[in-house]
Amino acid sequence: MKRAYAVLFAAFLHFDVSFMIWVILGPLALFIAKDLDLSIAQKAFLVSIPPLGGAFFRIILGFLCDRFGAKIVGVSSMGLTLLPLLLGWLAGSTYGIMLCVGFLLGIAGASFAVSLPLASRWFPPERQGIAMGIAGAGNSGTVLSTLFAPQLAAHFGWHVTMGLFTIPVLVAFAVFAFMAKDSPTHPKPKKLADYASVLKMADTWWFCFFYSITFGGFLALVSYLAIFFNTAYNVDKVAVGAIVAIASFAGSFLRPVGGYVADRFGGVGVLRIVYVVFAVLCLAIATAPPLAICELLVFVAVGTLGFGNGAVFQIVPQRFPLEIGIITGIVGAAGGIGGFYLPNLLGILRAATGTFASGFITFGCLALVGAIAITFVGRVWNGTFLTGARTNYAFAIEEG
Repeated sequence: MKRAYAVLFAAFLHFDVSFMIWVILGPLALFIAKDLDLSIAQKAFLVSIPPLGGAFFRIILGFLCDRFGAKIVGVSSMGLTLLPLLLGWLAGSTYGIMLCVGFLLGIAGASFAVSLPLASRWFPPERQGIAMGIAGAGNSGTVLSTLFAPQLAAHFGWHVTMGLFTIPVLVAFAVFAFMAKDSPTHPKPKKLADYASVLKMADTWWFCFFYSITFGGFLALVSYLAIFFNTAYNVDKVAVGAIVAIASFAGSFLRPVGGYVADRFGGVGVLRIVYVVFAVLCLAIATAPPLAICELLVFVAVGTLGFGNGAVFQIVPQRFPLEIGIITGIVGAAGGIGGFYLPNLLGILRAATGTFASGFITFGCLALVGAIAITFVGRVWNGTFLTGARTNYAFAIEEG
């Protein structure tokens, strides 16, 4: 079990540092926007590009992990993560170049398809929630990025800040290369046709939908909150970083808690409650309460989504024990797409209506749709694969 815990730490660190890099444009957006004279819609689009890039690269990395193992893919992807940082540092002088930087930052976001299957294959089904939650708590990298990036940018400029962030990448690269190890239960490589068959399954698309709300929402809010608080409440560029950092911490800390609770009480019921609670919080934020109350509502809302992320990935490995790499890439990509369209939705509705309320109301309604969907789909899941998780796991080991 010592090896399993060492791999779990390596997976967490890989995800944590990669996630820190993935969302860096969010806390730097106000500085970049000032230098490049961007409109509010352009700012929203800029911070939404890294999630889109992450969605694209996650599918590729998910396939490669199933074919060649998570360790070699993780080492390679972390090395490539240095490219957008260097480009932004040395050549980030136009909006077009920064959009390119944002898309390449998706390589860091694709770490999801590396870290979670790497950790998952070392643990049995009754510990999937907590194991995947701990590995997925690498979301906490957003805390470091949102807390320190604005302060560094205020002192050294945002270009140099991107250069400084190459240092933790190099450290994590060395640690991951030393500690990570593929599980002996890693399945034999499959053909592309085998992976295409996963896309034909309705459950795949349900997981994509549910995760686009929880993780997509988490990512969207972390990316967009600096713009929201700066525009709606006139919070300055540095102080807003602390607000977003606290929100990010809540979402990251509660992800493994959500996985643990889902292990005990079932991910289906947990997700239903998550969606309803989040919808209520969105409606409350839409009323434009005083700053202190809005901050509290945002903290709870982001924490609720983090809780839901843990619940989703308590269920996923039980449904797809043999295809965990590719399914993680596909579902993770859906989360990235959610992180792309939701900030744009907020930005477009803000520009069209002059208020953020319409965006949060729409977001809350989407969560209610999720609550209704998980209620009906969950009845089928609870009567099928969720009752046979241990058998599926034993079969996975035999096949591997």
